Amino acid sequence: MKKILVIGSGRSSTSLIKYLLDNSTSENWKITVVDFNLELANSKINNHPNGFSFKLDANNDVKRKEFIESADVVISMLPAHMHFKVLKDAVDCGVHVITPSYITDEIKSLNKDALKNNVLVLNELGLDPGIDHMSAKKLIDDVKAKGGILNGFESYTGGLVAPESDDNPWNYKFTWNPRNVVLAGQGGAAKFIKEGKYKYIPYNKLFRRTEIIDVPGYGQFEGYPNRDSLKYRSIYELDNISTMYRGTLRKVGFCRAWNIFVQLGATDDSYKVEGSENMTNREFINSFLKFNTNDSVELKLRHYLRIEQDDYMWDKLVWLGVFEDKKIGLKDASPAQILQKILQEKWSLSTTDKDMIIMWHRVSYSLNKIEKELISYMAYIGKDSSVTAMSDTVGLPLGIATKMLLNGSIKTRGVVLPLEKQIYNPVLKELKKLGIDFVEHENH
Repeated sequence: MKKILVIGSGRSSTSLIKYLLDNSTSENWKITVVDFNLELANSKINNHPNGFSFKLDANNDVKRKEFIESADVVISMLPAHMHFKVLKDAVDCGVHVITPSYITDEIKSLNKDALKNNVLVLNELGLDPGIDHMSAKKLIDDVKAKGGILNGFESYTGGLVAPESDDNPWNYKFTWNPRNVVLAGQGGAAKFIKEGKYKYIPYNKLFRRTEIIDVPGYGQFEGYPNRDSLKYRSIYELDNISTMYRGTLRKVGFCRAWNIFVQLGATDDSYKVEGSENMTNREFINSFLKFNTNDSVELKLRHYLRIEQDDYMWDKLVWLGVFEDKKIGLKDASPAQILQKILQEKWSLSTTDKDMIIMWHRVSYSLNKIEKELISYMAYIGKDSSVTAMSDTVGLPLGIATKMLLNGSIKTRGVVLPLEKQIYNPVLKELKKLGIDFVEHENH
């Protein structure tokens, strides 16, 4: 019996654990799920005969290693900054390990030992990063195989609310870690290249430099640039390409309204707000505005950011309750943490809500001196607020790759990304059977 260890049973682990349990009898697997919250781990196993759950503090070096060395493959679903210890233990113990998170220089340093110990350390195998890499590489390799010369690659992904659950003026709800949404785009300029021109967009301009993307059957979206698109030229073996752009999708109108919080300073996470536990939403907004006891908070904000009376952005702000005399109740909180609390009260998925993932790629290339454009897109809607589209698209690629690895169909070893045909073709093929499917059409 092959033993699979899943470390972490948060929201994005739901579909992964279900997939592993559903396949466990036919594949002869034993699934162990460990988490600091034993109740959560138990709920994901749901009394399945091939599933076992234990409490584990992932920072406990001794206990963590005990679990890892008794497994055939480990899937780390911990927060990104906690992966390295798990990966190092796995490599030291000669155990294969898979994560959905970005590869780091620290993780890359394990490559030599991983090769020596015949271990696969497979990273960036979720949605974004993950399905984005695999679907992109398939497009790129297909174009190259027919003799096409690539000159442009653009890619966007959005975790959004499904049309049937889209019932607020922002056309948005949290479908993944709210903190990451609030802090999106911070930590350096967005870098990309368009038609041979390098572009650098600072954070304070990011949400006003959007592109409109039309997804057939789903309408228009706006995309803002991700932090560093340039590094993907070498990752995708497109070093001489003249356009490389990766971005995040939102419904049209979101970015301009979100920019209000950016310009105010309400997304800043670098300092604590004095007396935040006794502050109200209204006082929080007022704290960023000019001192003036005669004008209302609303008037000061309109004047500061030149918001007209009939601007649609105003309805979004009022609906959020940012002008209400409602106590925040968070002690020693940063502006970003306070904003997150206000948003969570309004943007959380209700039990009947569904989320949606949209991914869209455009490849520009020339073939026989004729310029062509290949569009590929995927739209996938979740089942409910627990089996979400986000959970499926993060978890299912991990489950499929685990099955392939245990069946011996992934031969590669070392620290890798899912960019090889032997990995991405079978994963995309099975995802298609599970309803996560790309539509391609060519423009001449």
